[in-house]
Amino acid sequence: MLSAERSAGHSSTKVDRYAYERKLWASGFTHIAGADEVGRGACAGPLVAAAVILPPNAVQLLPDVNDSKQLTPRNRERLDERIRSCAVAVAVVEISSEECDALGMQLADLSGLRKAVSSLDVTPDYALIDGFMVEGLECPAQSIVKGDSLSASIAAASIVAKVWRDSLMSELALKYPDYGFEKHKGYPTAMHQAALRAHGPSTIHRLSYANVARTLK
Repeated sequence: MLSAERSAGHSSTKVDRYAYERKLWASGFTHIAGADEVGRGACAGPLVAAAVILPPNAVQLLPDVNDSKQLTPRNRERLDERIRSCAVAVAVVEISSEECDALGMQLADLSGLRKAVSSLDVTPDYALIDGFMVEGLECPAQSIVKGDSLSASIAAASIVAKVWRDSLMSELALKYPDYGFEKHKGYPTAMHQAALRAHGPSTIHRLSYANVARTLK
């Protein structure tokens, strides 16, 4: 439908992260949902998907919205507050580690994105999805590769999902103190793998992951 401006080897070229939204607003779409997920690569904890509908004046209110991976934790938390204060609607969905094991990560990912969009309090009339095309939505949709870097709505969803999941994993660290979840958030770091070898998997580990399965006793 539309290709946002990319740097294409020129690091000074600025990407207009509202290009997709501007074209859709100009075409008469009012409520454009961006959707993204966080935690696919983790071997513990839930997959978290979020959907966000931004208003047209977000161009002025959120000019610095960006892929959550490109932001510091402090800036993510700051932007999360601003996104929630100005968004038309926000929805967050958790897909448990058990569901991730049962479905497989691709289907878990698609399920989370679908549920996040359908859980919005305001029904979107268009959806922009990071990475994958999601079937079964009640509105037209477009998938965008690296959408969290190219679409403001998807970037906002990535921030909301990341802040939510990081906070959740820090809470789970209190329940499972042997694993250091507050530090690595369930991703397979050397520290996490050492804890798995020492203690075996917890009830929130994804047993279908090879590095976890190897530590089953």
